[in-house]
Amino acid sequence: MKRNNRSILAAGAALLAASLALPTTALAKERVVFSGGPAGGTFQVVANAIQVYKPIKASKEFRVMAQSSAGSVENLRKVNSGKAQMGVVYSGHVYLGRNGLMKNDTNKYEDVMAVAWLYGAPAQLVVRKGSGIKSTKDLVGKKVGVGNAGSGAFANCELFFNHMGVWDKVERNAMGYNDAAQAFGNNQLDAFWLFTAFPSGAVIMAAQTNDIDLIDLGKDAQESGFFDKYPYFSKLAVPAGTYRGVDYTTPSFQDSALWVANSQVSEDTVYQMLSTIYTDEGLAHMKEQKKTFKNMSLESGTQGVVTPWHPGAVKFWKEKGFM
Repeated sequence: MKRNNRSILAAGAALLAASLALPTTALAKERVVFSGGPAGGTFQVVANAIQVYKPIKASKEFRVMAQSSAGSVENLRKVNSGKAQMGVVYSGHVYLGRNGLMKNDTNKYEDVMAVAWLYGAPAQLVVRKGSGIKSTKDLVGKKVGVGNAGSGAFANCELFFNHMGVWDKVERNAMGYNDAAQAFGNNQLDAFWLFTAFPSGAVIMAAQTNDIDLIDLGKDAQESGFFDKYPYFSKLAVPAGTYRGVDYTTPSFQDSALWVANSQVSEDTVYQMLSTIYTDEGLAHMKEQKKTFKNMSLESGTQGVVTPWHPGAVKFWKEKGFM
């Protein structure tokens, strides 16, 4: 019996030693849920593009899973809570969230940290040509698509329309961009709002079924003191010819879309993901997915970001000389 017991103990010790000798990557990869956005929006393109990039998929240290969401505000909350490890959030929402200034929400979302600047996202307000709608104030009594509830588009629409005094005077329809474009095409909406990079697939869709105009939101914002009250927005114009039939430049305002991560994501994972995407090949891959990413570069990756940086991002951007 003693011999048998010694044999069993020896065998158990050998199995334990063998399991301890296994490399960490064989035991578990770090799980990274990357929260994107609704169909038709650029946030989801970011999440999908990073998930499918072959060097990312080949990693032995982490596994990225793109996940759709309502957009910026939902992503802020999901990343902060750890329900998602990464996501795309507008700079303004990160700023407001970290300081407990979100509308009807005094929580402080302090576990959301910057990884990289991705692109500038402008407001766009689509109407039918000849509709008589020349300004945001002309929307009173009209049916307007205002973005998905929980999205950055919805939150910024509510912010801007309240500032302009029309939020409670329009018939609001909360829906995603593609659904809004379809409803617009079926004459169920008089206008629809987007807060996304151009060219937008949803606006392209709308322009195929109707002659469209874009409203000069830059003029509305400037004359109403919007930039003074919300200084994290900056001026931007949608160039002439971006959409069929819109042959004039349309002034607007923009926020910056940030790649963010939860503070508990490992430094190595953030560093490795940045090191993979911010190569010539990685950036070419992103730009192939959507023209919106044309300004992504090492030089632009830290521009204008006031959000505290994730340690893995600090390591990467310092190494590259941009921090």
